[in-house]
Amino acid sequence: MPSVAFYTLGCKVNFYDTEAMWQLFKKDGYEQVDFETTTADVYVINTCTVTNTGDKKSRQIIRRAVRRNPDAVIAVTGCYAQTSPAEIMAIPGVDLVVGTQDRDKLMSFIEEIQRDRKPVNAVRNIMKTRQFEELDVPAFADRTRAFLKIQEGCNNFCTFCIIPWSRGLSRSRAPESVLEQARQLVAAGYQEIVLTGIHTGGYGDDLEGYRLANLLADLDRIEGLERIRISSIEASQIDDEMIRVLNSSKKMCRHLHIPLQAGDDAILKRMRRKYTTAEFEEKIARIKEAMPGVAITTDVIVGFPGETEEQYENGYRFMERIGFSEMHVFPYSKRTGTPASRMDDQVDEEVKHARVHALIELSEKLQAEYSRNWVGQVLEVIPERVTKREDGSVWLAGYSDNYLSVEFAGDESMYRKRCSVRVTASGVNENQGELLAVLSDVRPMAMQA
Repeated sequence: MPSVAFYTLGCKVNFYDTEAMWQLFKKDGYEQVDFETTTADVYVINTCTVTNTGDKKSRQIIRRAVRRNPDAVIAVTGCYAQTSPAEIMAIPGVDLVVGTQDRDKLMSFIEEIQRDRKPVNAVRNIMKTRQFEELDVPAFADRTRAFLKIQEGCNNFCTFCIIPWSRGLSRSRAPESVLEQARQLVAAGYQEIVLTGIHTGGYGDDLEGYRLANLLADLDRIEGLERIRISSIEASQIDDEMIRVLNSSKKMCRHLHIPLQAGDDAILKRMRRKYTTAEFEEKIARIKEAMPGVAITTDVIVGFPGETEEQYENGYRFMERIGFSEMHVFPYSKRTGTPASRMDDQVDEEVKHARVHALIELSEKLQAEYSRNWVGQVLEVIPERVTKREDGSVWLAGYSDNYLSVEFAGDESMYRKRCSVRVTASGVNENQGELLAVLSDVRPMAMQA
């Protein structure tokens, strides 16, 4: 049996794409082996290019694969492959470069290389692509939630971001295809589906009269689907219809990840974001009214070019006022090829580090405040981890619909089952609870052996 090893860098969409590519190999009779410990016949490196560091890390992994087995087919795909195919082809030992499209042809490319032993550069101009690449993932190893990719690409062209050039313009998966895949996932035993994409909230921008709110309403009607979660959505894309769906649906998770990036209007304008702080705050207030108890998480970039101390302080106070349940804080990192990398007034690294540290502390404070609100409340938790303590007791940990991580005593049979749990104590990253009842088994059929 031929073998394949994968290495994935970057975002959750890349990990989904890797799962999709594995399905192609699986159908072709391959077994998957560990990248680090086993010699493979084919190595697939799914690369990231969101930062210059991502490019460097991708090159390191490619060279590591070549060293592991010089006779293997080395295939490189993903965002770095899309933006810099010639750079990758110049690395000795690379056989195939496929960007962020045409991955459905991966097996035919590999067969051609194995036959002719000639390198293939299969990267095309992504900006001319208008069709969503259909790659199904019917099951996810060791996961209680199923991920469902519904969208690809981005039309925003934020000044700090290279992604439109590596993923292309926004393309939506056909509604019938999304719903059919969702039904298949439910039939396989999944009760929670996470909708994902490069710019998930942009779903429907290229469709006639059908937007993300319509899709959510249709998914809501699928029998057996208990939880619908959106991986990320922009505040500017949450319209009246979306708020109506969030308010009326019993399946939408009370957790939305809404990137802020900066809490000062001048910085938002320089970033080319499509909202002001006032518009963002008004949208958050409406969401909290529509979904009481909702957890709002966000992304923040610190030290964007030209960010003054006053603008940083404005942002700090704004984030504190919004009351996010968690913030993912990143120091601004130059990405070659973006407008922001050429801007004047780049912020000193030490200043960035201090600001990042302060915002991480704020995030932990806000996270603790949000968690405390749930002490004494009963939540539905799906355990994803099981640990045995020195005293022999078994503890399970998993997430509620509002993305609280809750740990409670139980037994191994409760792993991946929906459990009713009362929160007894709060913490920053983990909350304690007591089991009240086991509700149902959510293990996918493929994993119930």
